[in-house]
Amino acid sequence: MPRVKSGVTTHKRHKKVLKLTKGQRGTKSTLYRRAHEAMLKSLSYAYRHRRERRRDFRRLWITRINAAVRREGLSYSTFIHGLKLKGIELDRKVLADMALRDPAGFSQVVAAIKTSAN
Repeated sequence: MPRVKSGVTTHKRHKKVLKLTKGQRGTKSTLYRRAHEAMLKSLSYAYRHRRERRRDFRRLWITRINAAVRREGLSYSTFIHGLKLKGIELDRKVLADMALRDPAGFSQVVAAIKTSAN
């Protein structure tokens, strides 16, 4: 069986890793070993933060809805409970967008909740 040299494959792999770590500081973008470590760390952070982003956005939407609802004289929890009782199926993303871009429409939703609560 002939001997196979792996220079081409290794070079390709190294280039791929160095391309991924382009923009890193210091030797993390030039030395293969350091770059490989940085790449593994970066990819794990990217995976983790894709999941955290969803949590962050939900937290932002809840904060925006809470601020808008309190201006109308309700608390966030009573508002959400009222939505469930009324059968209004708007998610937090849409409600937060309404509170920001369409305050009049959001006020109508809050008014509908207030009438059902009383």
